[in-house]
Amino acid sequence: MDPRYYLPKRPNAPKRAAGTLRDYLRRLDTKGSLRLVRLWRDWREVLPPEIATMAEPLGHRGRTLVLASEDPIVVQELSFFSGQILKRVNDFLGEEVFDKVTFELINGRVPLARQPEPVLREPPEQPKMPKNLGGLLDKFDKESAIGRCYRAYVERFAGRSK
Repeated sequence: MDPRYYLPKRPNAPKRAAGTLRDYLRRLDTKGSLRLVRLWRDWREVLPPEIATMAEPLGHRGRTLVLASEDPIVVQELSFFSGQILKRVNDFLGEEVFDKVTFELINGRVPLARQPEPVLREPPEQPKMPKNLGGLLDKFDKESAIGRCYRAYVERFAGRSK
């Protein structure tokens, strides 16, 4: 390669934000919680659909995966599939994270795979500045409760454009 066209790698060159953020989150995630969130969100792709709807994740206790169902008979039947469920879950995670599965009844709890996505709401609209704001400042006693409240209300809009 012609040395005139070779540019050495700069030590302070900017890095891609995605890779840096991913590395930073991995350092913060000492317990592996981020991969579990991925498991809960993709639960219906990890297991066959007929099993995924009957055995829903409630969480984990150490290396034990806790699944739930609404029917005690289904809980009993699912216990026969615990080895297959463990294999699929650990394959999805890329390593052996769980070594046991327990089944419980839902009893009103919300499984992790059914958790709603957070809704991003628009920030509330700022109140519009009233006409003639501050026109009553000299009408109220400055030390009275009403006078202090009105002054605070006027100051709230101070510095904002109309």
